[in-house]
Parts: sequence; C-alpha cells; structure tokens
Amino acid sequence: MGTFAVRYSEAFKMQVVRELESGELRSFDEAGDRYGIQGSITVSRWVKKYGSERIQRRIVRVETTGERDQIKALKMRIAQLERALVDSKVSEALHKAYFDIVCEKCGVKDPEELKKNIEQKLSGEEAGTAKRKKG
Repeated sequence: MGTFAVRYSEAFKMQVVRELESGELRSFDEAGDRYGIQGSITVSRWVKKYGSERIQRRIVRVETTGERDQIKALKMRIAQLERALVDSKVSEALHKAYFDIVCEKCGVKDPEELKKNIEQKLSGEEAGTAKRKKG
C-alpha cells in the first residue's frame, strides 16, 4: 500500500497564509496541526508564494525541547478538561431527565418550584452547619 500526495487548492493555501498574517495562526507548525497539513516545509512554501514580505520575515519560531514538551503537555491537559466538561454536561442532562421522571411518577406538578424549595432548604442547612461550626 503506497502513500499518496495531498493536493490543496489555491484558495485554501491563501486562507492559511491570511490566517498567519493576521496572527490567528502563530506558526507554520500550528497551521499544520490545525489543518492536518503534512510536511514541515509545505506551509513555509505557501507563505513564500502568497504571503506579504512582512510575514515572510516575521514568522520565526524558536522553541526549546522543554517548551515543546510543555506545550504538548498543556494541549493534552486541555483535551482532558474538554472531555471532562463533556462528561459533566452529559451527566447533568441525565440527572435532569431522572429528576423530571421522578417528578412525573410522584405527581409533582411544578418541578421548578420543587427545585427552589429544595435549594432553599439546603442553603438553610448549610448556613446552620456553618453557625454550629463557629459556635
């Protein structure tokens, strides 16, 4: 099974260069990562062909191995947090659905009013607990 060359449209190449010029993309590597562009010099060739002289001189990114490792770790942490947020949202939606089902089965006419009553009771209990801890 052989590899195949990816062909990019002129419009796409120019869009990537515009994003580099505007600062939306900070480096050739970031452009490659965002759009799945293979080859380390592909984007730089596009900049030479389509970019203004200003950007051709401006984009030079020097990173230490430690900086690259830190960026990689931070990107992984962001991905973890995004997954945790999605999990939390799914859990929240399930809990709301369960609450609505329980309310329906128990004949609760106004679930929102019940929530308010529960919140008031819980906040009163929390205030009482805080007073007991102080006293």
